[in-house]
Parts: sequence; structure tokens; C-alpha cells
Amino acid sequence: MERKIKQQVKGFGTQDGAGVSLVRVLGNGTVQEYDPILMLDSFDSTDPDDYTAGFPMHPHRGIETISYVYRGFMTHKDSLGNEDTIGDGEVQWMTAGSGIMHEEKLPASERMLGVQLWLNLPAKDKMAPPAYHSIKNSEILELEFDWGKLRLLAGEFEGSKGYMGKYLPLNYYDLHINPNASTVMNTENDCSVMVFTLLGDAYIGGDLVKEKTAVKLTSGDQVEIKATDEKAQVLFISSKRLDEPVVWGGPIVMNTKEELNKAFDDLKKGTFIQDKISY
Repeated sequence: MERKIKQQVKGFGTQDGAGVSLVRVLGNGTVQEYDPILMLDSFDSTDPDDYTAGFPMHPHRGIETISYVYRGFMTHKDSLGNEDTIGDGEVQWMTAGSGIMHEEKLPASERMLGVQLWLNLPAKDKMAPPAYHSIKNSEILELEFDWGKLRLLAGEFEGSKGYMGKYLPLNYYDLHINPNASTVMNTENDCSVMVFTLLGDAYIGGDLVKEKTAVKLTSGDQVEIKATDEKAQVLFISSKRLDEPVVWGGPIVMNTKEELNKAFDDLKKGTFIQDKISY
């Protein structure tokens, strides 16, 4: 059965961090439909003033953040002692788990283009140990096809394997589709699948989707994605629904109000992070 579009969400301009201009696509209002993806922010600018303010040190608990920087650079620093820069096609995967503090700096570049996802953690793993992993270009497979190419950012694609998340299955592909070309993506029927048009418009399941739009697909075992008469860059994201309660407060996402209150109480008491490094 072919998947069709169940819902579309067009991103809107806003600011976050210390004054970073971005396009917010998914958030509090889309949690139920896009489960387990909580948030999707897109960055796209040729003006460094839009983003170099960065995201100063801040806490997270209960989620994983996955940042894909296709153009430009992002420097990560956290309370585990990690400091790392990704850029021009690389990914950073941070497990907040029981609690982490981190900052993200976005140095000036010719163009800043990318996406950050928040992936929910199952209730049983909310307090997992925090961790950081960067997926460098040397670890990312690029598969060439007559319709274009697929960059395997994480998960599996037709027998090829990329970085595998520990807590939820996540297939994350960056599709570069040639003008007027199309591809059919095979999916497991019960997977939660969303697609995001990073650059250019595209036909998804037969419907035209404008740039910087996320679409949630119905169930099925395949979906056709087609470019217009211009090239399209489309992110394809497949995971499993959690169908668990979501209680969200700022940078923290838990399952109950009590857990959320405890997280903020821990922040006040200085007990949010067990093994922290002072900056």
C-alpha cells in the first residue's frame, strides 16, 4: 500500500538561543502526530548575523538531539567534557538521558544549512546515561542512483548500515533528487514516517509539498518522492511511535508532571547532572 500525506506543517521564522534566526517546523503542537519526533528546526542563511550568536550552555533531559549540518559548521561542548565540531554534511547525535548541559556555537560560513531534530526517549530510557557521538563524513555512505543520490545519515537502507541509535530505531536519509526524477522509498508498514523538504519543492505521495515543510505519512509499505523541474533535497525520517504521555517544559521532556518538576528542582539544587565539569 502506498503511503500518502496525512498532515503537512509549514515552518515559520523565529529566534532561539542567544538570537539565532531559524525556521521552526515541529514543536509542542505536533507531538501526537509526529511521535517520536518532538521538534524540527531548520537553519538556512547566508548572513552570519542570523546565527553566530549560537546557543549558550543549557540543560536537556529525556530526549536525544540530532543535528545535521549540510553546509556550515557547529561546535558542540558539553558537561561530559566533549568538544567537537561537525560540518559540511556531518551529524551530531546527543543523548541527554538523565541530564546534560551543552552549548552549540555556529561559526560564520558561506552558508548555514541544516536541521536539528529532537527524538523522544522511551519512558524506560528517560534517565539513561548521557552521551555524545558525531557521525563524520567518512562514516556516511553516499549511494548513487539514476534519480540522484542518498546519504545514509543513520539506520539502514536496503542492506546498507549507518550509525545505529541505541534506544529507538531511526532511519535518516538525505535524498538529492534530480530535476523531474523520482524514487520509491520502501518502508515497514508500522513505522512512523515523516519527510522534510530541506531545499526545493517536491511531490510526495503525489501531492506537491513546498520547501521547508514537514509531512507525516499514512501507513503503508512505500512512498514515491519526485522532484519538480528543479533539484530537490529531501530528508526522509522513519522511526517507531512511542504512544506514551509527553510532558514538555522548555529543554526537558518527561512522561509525567512530577518527573518534569523534579528535573527543574534538580536544576535549582545543582543535582541535575551527576558527573559534571565546571566551565
